[in-house]
Amino acid sequence: MSVRGEVRDAEEGRRPASRAAEDYLKAIYRLERPSSPVSTSDLADVLERAAPSVTNMIKGLATRGLVEHAPYHGVRLTPRGREAALRILRRHRVLESYLIEKLGYAWDGVHAEAERLEHAASDALIDRMDEALGRPDHDPHGSPIPAEDGKMERTALRPLLEVPRDQPFVVGEVADQDPNRLRDAGAVGLFPGARVTVTGPGRDEGSLEIVVDGHRHTVGRNVAAAVAVRRV
Repeated sequence: MSVRGEVRDAEEGRRPASRAAEDYLKAIYRLERPSSPVSTSDLADVLERAAPSVTNMIKGLATRGLVEHAPYHGVRLTPRGREAALRILRRHRVLESYLIEKLGYAWDGVHAEAERLEHAASDALIDRMDEALGRPDHDPHGSPIPAEDGKMERTALRPLLEVPRDQPFVVGEVADQDPNRLRDAGAVGLFPGARVTVTGPGRDEGSLEIVVDGHRHTVGRNVAAAVAVRRV
């Protein structure tokens, strides 16, 4: 496809031209905060890319009207870029839900599979999968699923590492990128909807003592860092 064709597709609200472009938009969406743009160094770390290649891709996305980029001031999604990023997130989270609910995948084994499939699946296929699932609001990891129109339910969550001790919380979301952390979180019952209380530091350096649905466990801070909670 020509550059003109790529730009035309972006302007008409369809998918970015490449898997790499989709990965960048999704990463920017996850890193972006209202008060601060995303630095190219943070993008390079998350995507495991060299800084020059990140800069080149950002320039290309800016040309297509998907991001705004000022040298040394970071990058932000444009409204068109945010729409595209939400469409990618929708595909990923519906795929994860379908693989787990309909095909029996374990919750720690679907992220990489969904990463591959999200670039090939059409929006029509994703909508059929979503319909077959009953149009859930959240995926099995607790992440909100954008609706077909781009709207997405948001709940204020706090990192488990930052909550006060001896106060009950409910697990809202568990980051899905690291299968080992998901496996460890699942082993102690840290699934969305579980009640959890941090009771203090563990005996081992860098660990936490927690109570999950009435059962006491010790978890590493790396596992706790993947868990976001809300008040009961």
